[in-house]
Amino acid sequence: MPTTKDACPCGLGPDFPHCCGRYLGTGVPAPDAEALMRSRYTAFVRGDEAHLLATWHPSQRPASLDLDGSVKWLGLEVKHHKPIDDTHAEVEFVARSRVQGRGQRLYERSRFVREHGHWFYVDGDILS
Repeated sequence: MPTTKDACPCGLGPDFPHCCGRYLGTGVPAPDAEALMRSRYTAFVRGDEAHLLATWHPSQRPASLDLDGSVKWLGLEVKHHKPIDDTHAEVEFVARSRVQGRGQRLYERSRFVREHGHWFYVDGDILS
């Protein structure tokens, strides 16, 4: 597991505390949907189920998560961040991983909603 001194897994910041670390486990809301998306990717890398559940909209949130610790996350590329209005946005991204030695790529357009000053992941469409 990465330490807090490592570069941020999302690929944007020079180090975790000054990038996604501001949002994971702190209660500080991400300023926009892209920052939330990056923090959620980082939570997957770090195995932070609490952050994933806390940032999932209650209408779609699963009761629990069972993250596969054998997944090696390799990188995130945010293709597009599209604010729709003050409370809705979409983020298109590619997340690369390796599972049992095989490279995988998740290409998704995710939908986010802002409620009471906090952005939440709602759902997404897998793209090819």
